[in-house]
Amino acid sequence: MTAILSLSNVGKSYGNVHALRDVSLSVRQGEVTCVLGDNGAGKSTLIKIVSGLHPHSAGEVSLDGSPVSFGSPRDAQAAGIATVYQDLALAPLMSVWRNFFLGNELRSGLLRMLDIASMKRICAAELSKMGIVIPDLERPVASLSGGQRQCVAIARAIYFGARVIILDEPTAALGVKQSGLVLRYVVKARDAGLGVIFITHNPHHAYLVGNHFVILKLGRVVLDAHRDSLTLDRLAAEMAGGEELAELSHELRGVDAGKVVPPASPS
Repeated sequence: MTAILSLSNVGKSYGNVHALRDVSLSVRQGEVTCVLGDNGAGKSTLIKIVSGLHPHSAGEVSLDGSPVSFGSPRDAQAAGIATVYQDLALAPLMSVWRNFFLGNELRSGLLRMLDIASMKRICAAELSKMGIVIPDLERPVASLSGGQRQCVAIARAIYFGARVIILDEPTAALGVKQSGLVLRYVVKARDAGLGVIFITHNPHHAYLVGNHFVILKLGRVVLDAHRDSLTLDRLAAEMAGGEELAELSHELRGVDAGKVVPPASPS
């Protein structure tokens, strides 16, 4: 299947600092591409390039096979690339339906008044497609659970024409139950025909929903594998550091886990 979005040997430098080097990946329709890495691995820089916030310094970004360079996030959105950041960019005290249409309000009549009824109807229908029912769309977004807020942001992106959706650590601040809820929404977005880029540091969450996996370390790709050729154990080991973890395990092999250090005697 032809990639919707592809990066070929993409790099990004800030002066003498190389945040990304020779990063290549492809995002296909109906697939979840998981990008994993610890803090400082280059995940945030990758998001900024794909979402149009920062230009890349090297390599090529292509959309439907044609090279592109987004000048702003609005350009990326117009091309069908939506980003759901960890902080969601929702207005906490505004209602659910207002957040859904924030910046894209529907208007009708000669006076161009807000078409509240239509916006509520569409909002309820789109959330229902994602498997969530919110009886009172007037309630503030802040009153929703973390998983429900993620759903609102994802459903909004899909409704407004996203073909590729970037999810920035959507489960990072959530408990087990809410994380499970969000992962279900990731699958629903995939099944709706979107190409999903799932940014995470959690290999277990990635393996539950991912089709393709890329691990970044210090701005470089250290693993690029399809699910068919990868086990969860290997993914977790590569994410944890592989050789570094083995060295640490060897170093700590003689440590007595049952040893208790007595408190220091008062002087």
